[in-house]
Amino acid sequence: MEYKNEKMEVTCQEWQESGKAAAERIEKSIRKKFHKQLFSRFAKAVRDYQLVQEGDRIAVCISGGKDSMLMAKLFQELQKHRKVRFELEFLVMDPGYLPKNRRLIEENAAMLGIAVRIFETEIFDAVYEIEKSPCYLCARMRRGHLYSQAKNIGCNKIALGHHYDDVIETILMGMLYGGQIQTMMPKLHSTNFTGMELIRPMYYIREDDIKHWRDYHGLHFLQCACRFTESCAVSSPDDTTVSKRMEMKQLIAEMKKNNPFVEGNIFKSVENVNLSTVIAYKEHGKRHHFLDFYSGKESD
Repeated sequence: MEYKNEKMEVTCQEWQESGKAAAERIEKSIRKKFHKQLFSRFAKAVRDYQLVQEGDRIAVCISGGKDSMLMAKLFQELQKHRKVRFELEFLVMDPGYLPKNRRLIEENAAMLGIAVRIFETEIFDAVYEIEKSPCYLCARMRRGHLYSQAKNIGCNKIALGHHYDDVIETILMGMLYGGQIQTMMPKLHSTNFTGMELIRPMYYIREDDIKHWRDYHGLHFLQCACRFTESCAVSSPDDTTVSKRMEMKQLIAEMKKNNPFVEGNIFKSVENVNLSTVIAYKEHGKRHHFLDFYSGKESD
């Protein structure tokens, strides 16, 4: 029995050393091999959109997927080179994961050297019987819980891992399925939690580069955060989840065959809106129509 305990301690020590070495290797790759694709774009978004200010306490929200796990590592790296003083909390919400999926998140966080703070909710149970728009309700509830928990632990911002591809897909989905032009903003003030803000520092990072980083290190992350699709728990290079977002990915890939600049053009389209050529637009909830200003104006 004593021999087994001694053997177990050695094994545990070896595992810890192995995990530490893996974390150091991954951190080095962010500084070297993937610096241009990942860290430089992360830092640029933080700078361009003024996402981090002096004295911020940021709740880095980790779902267990590749995007949020990488975001946590990039924040750790940013803190080493910080030009302003800020603090980080790595926040994981368990909305009712299967035990194996909860365990995968915990193991990945430990291996990557991310000290996570986990809190539990019953969101999956609350939306499981909802037939109309369960995903929308789930997302709203998750966001609210993250804001609430972050505020309770003294944070003034939550950081989400949405990336460049999420942004351009959202623009297209809004046009094709929502009948509106909108985008996923790089930062937002919370309307329900006073003093809280949402930031998206992965705004310039491409999903293919995230996948390359994941596959280069042989990492396996949680793919589906939802109980409806938990059967596809681990992400892989050949993800085939059918969804409107996947439909947008396929559409963009098809258009890119004829126009290699199509992704950048979609992204820039919401930075170059010409209101004089728009029939109507909304601002702070108020609708403005071009006929309201048309009378008496000259045009070409």
